[in-house]
Amino acid sequence: MTSANDIATAAALILAGGLVAFPTETVYGLGADATQDHAVAKIYAAKGRPQFNPLITHVVDVEAAFALGKFSADALKLAARFWPGPLTLVVPRRADCPVSLLASAGLPSLALRVPAHPIALELLRAVGRPVVAPSANPSGRISPTTAAHVRAGLTPDMILDGGACAVGVESTVVSLLDRPRLLRPGGLARETIESALGFALEDAETGGALHSPGQLESHYAPHAEMRLNAVQAEVGEVYLGFGASGGAHNLSPSGDVVEAAANLFRMLHEIDALKPKCIAVAPIPHSGLGEAINDRLKRAAAPR
Repeated sequence: MTSANDIATAAALILAGGLVAFPTETVYGLGADATQDHAVAKIYAAKGRPQFNPLITHVVDVEAAFALGKFSADALKLAARFWPGPLTLVVPRRADCPVSLLASAGLPSLALRVPAHPIALELLRAVGRPVVAPSANPSGRISPTTAAHVRAGLTPDMILDGGACAVGVESTVVSLLDRPRLLRPGGLARETIESALGFALEDAETGGALHSPGQLESHYAPHAEMRLNAVQAEVGEVYLGFGASGGAHNLSPSGDVVEAAANLFRMLHEIDALKPKCIAVAPIPHSGLGEAINDRLKRAAAPR
């Protein structure tokens, strides 16, 4: 089982950009420093996650959550009533939020949770930063509720063993971006949430922007137009390079798709701030996280 030394070692690994699996009351999570782009990108690579679905950011208490997101009266009510616990709240990001945009899939919202598990809370306290932690299993497989389940599917830098998870299904996700909406049913019943609010939750909008794991990803679109698989920039364009293609903005000079995924949203924001007519993007390999990068770029370049 997990000792204080294990917690300290795990926290040091996360702060160094590593991946640590740890128990929560719902399922085991694959944790990384939410403020490090490259660490978040490693989560997608380790899980084989096919798209940049938003990740849930775990924090040690409500005060830490309030520093990252903007909480409406309903959000405050739910946080006070159900945290720590198996409830994730999707709220607007604060302007100074340090969580990687990759964790939010480039969206202006943030999925937040305070887990109700002693090991998870000890780890979060030791790390001292927000931690993103999707379920610690290959994408599309059964979620892990024991450390053995994690070992069967993944090889993180460390696994903290806390025995079997008490809840065993993922957290319920509620959006507070407009009227409270149930985005994903989970470890906290809809009826319990509705009783606390005093009214019924609305269902997720079909085809709308999606802000949590388990939902189809909406595309990220900069203000500038985008031209994909470009060999070089034309007049009025800014070039987003990859590998040997060079340029002032290069997703990964070494041709590493994990590094490219970590840099993607940040560099698109930086180039868009230059207000070019068009962003010309170098070809990106389709292997590994390249599939996700190309999916994101294709959506960003779609007619709008």
